[in-house]
Amino acid sequence: MVNDTIADMLTRIRNANLAKHQIVQVPSTKVTKNIVKVLKEEGFIDYFEEIHESLQAFLLISLKYKGKTKDCVITSLKRVSKPGLRVYANHQEIPKVLGGLGIAIISTSRGVMTDRQARHYGLGGEVLCYIW
Repeated sequence: MVNDTIADMLTRIRNANLAKHQIVQVPSTKVTKNIVKVLKEEGFIDYFEEIHESLQAFLLISLKYKGKTKDCVITSLKRVSKPGLRVYANHQEIPKVLGGLGIAIISTSRGVMTDRQARHYGLGGEVLCYIW
């Protein structure tokens, strides 16, 4: 039983990136599926699909690499809001990651979105993680 599914997903992606794996499998929840959709839209991953096995559902995520040297597109992932300490920000306080080069993933009342989208809609929410 995993308490923090978001941190578990980020750790699996980080480990797969370091080991230069092409595909990584993570348990599927509503939040992890929405985070992976944001990663796909922002170009950090190639594609993903949901697989249902007996009683569990998994997400198969295809990681993206640059050029012939196979440099990772995702340089780093950092969990911000944790179960023991939730971090919230209004639309004026949403942080910019590396001066706009990375993204912050925010859980808002309109769903999971990037920091740019949340600022555009004037929404605040829980800062889930940073990715660059």
